Amino acid sequence: MATTSLLPKSISPFLSNPASIPPTHFTNVSFLNNPSDQSSYTTKPSTTRPNAKKNPWLDPFDYGDDPEMEYGSFYSEGKQDEDPRPPDNPDSPYGFLKFPMGYSVEVASLGLKIRGDVRRCCCVISGGVYENLLYFPVIQLIKDRYPGVQVDVIASARGKQTYELNKNVRWADAYDPDEDFPEPADYTDMIGIIKGRYYDMILSTKLAGLGHAAFLFMSTARDRVSYIYPNVNAAGAGLLLSETFTPDSMNLSDGGYHMYHQMIDWLGRPGRNVPRQAVPPLKVSISRKLKEFVMAKYKNAGAEKGKYIVIHGIQSDSKASMQSRGDTDSLLPINLWAEITKAIRGVRPVFVIPHEKERENVEDVVGEDASIVFISTPGQLAALINDSIGVIATNTAAIQLAHAREKPSVALFCSEEKGKLFVPNAEEKRCIVLSSKTGKLIDIDIEAVKNVVPVFELPLALV
Repeated sequence: MATTSLLPKSISPFLSNPASIPPTHFTNVSFLNNPSDQSSYTTKPSTTRPNAKKNPWLDPFDYGDDPEMEYGSFYSEGKQDEDPRPPDNPDSPYGFLKFPMGYSVEVASLGLKIRGDVRRCCCVISGGVYENLLYFPVIQLIKDRYPGVQVDVIASARGKQTYELNKNVRWADAYDPDEDFPEPADYTDMIGIIKGRYYDMILSTKLAGLGHAAFLFMSTARDRVSYIYPNVNAAGAGLLLSETFTPDSMNLSDGGYHMYHQMIDWLGRPGRNVPRQAVPPLKVSISRKLKEFVMAKYKNAGAEKGKYIVIHGIQSDSKASMQSRGDTDSLLPINLWAEITKAIRGVRPVFVIPHEKERENVEDVVGEDASIVFISTPGQLAALINDSIGVIATNTAAIQLAHAREKPSVALFCSEEKGKLFVPNAEEKRCIVLSSKTGKLIDIDIEAVKNVVPVFELPLALV
């Protein structure tokens, strides 16, 4: 009786008859119906939970949100609100309140914790121009999902050039995340930069092992989200990350246009009174200064606005070719391009070269009166495409920029599979996809390309 008196009154009446205990008191304990069978004391996951566990590395007993939990607070409903209050210090990019020495810093809002608001987000993007360009819809998705968020980017030197076309990015820092052995000074300096910006969420498209996961962990961001290796190299990375995605292959670019579909699915997930966020299309913004600079270039080459076709994908060893890592066979020699452009009538072909050393080769094959423009940055290429009537290119960034500016295009691929991966819904994008039957781009049917080119440009020439 002494032992019974120490128990709560709500439980003591059931001691004499354990079978009368309501099932709502114990949901996962299986030995109550048979007290003598102590070996069946197991905790089983409930099958009624709608959401899977977030990260099995962090908490193996986390089976998702409780479906019976009710959130009635104003701070937990709908999307986050933009902060209407201007910063105390307009010269500071952070807008922190000024506190006297010895006082605590500003306390974060309740919605930041309960609802998971994101005020500052950092994106660490692996790859070159092509991979960063395909990340534009993800950045727009973040801006739509978290109103008022400030998005920063860390990319390679070539990838950073892409963000002169994106008005949604606040800062873009040049740091190559694909470098296996970075300089210690650069590594610690970048950690200090991202740590001092107080990010709420950091996203990474680099396949993370323990080393890159530690880099993201030292950012002190609340949400650390990254792709991880699909093999044993990912061991230990999940301990330092909040959310992980396992790609289908070691090369994320093999996924083509939808290479970031796992991250997009997670970012656009529905929340409390927030429907699933739709994926926006690829769009780019071109400044007036950039348009004027490129206009002077193609006018010097003998072309006029609205009366030329961009030819992109000339074979070169330059890094400015803007190829995708998922399709390395995406350049054609100049002699094949010369045969293709012979079928163009009524408009002028403009050959884009990634390096000045290619100019002499183009003049020798095409002729000295050929319109040749040296373009090495994605911003200049986008401005050149914007003033053209269309694009004929291999699988380079020129095809995606043509779709972003809603220009007709002819895309040449090494295989039909690559064409479907990198240009889905080609008809809606006014793109004609031609592929090689042998799996090698150099074996593409030139006569088939010639037959397509006049049909492609005839209605444009009439305009």
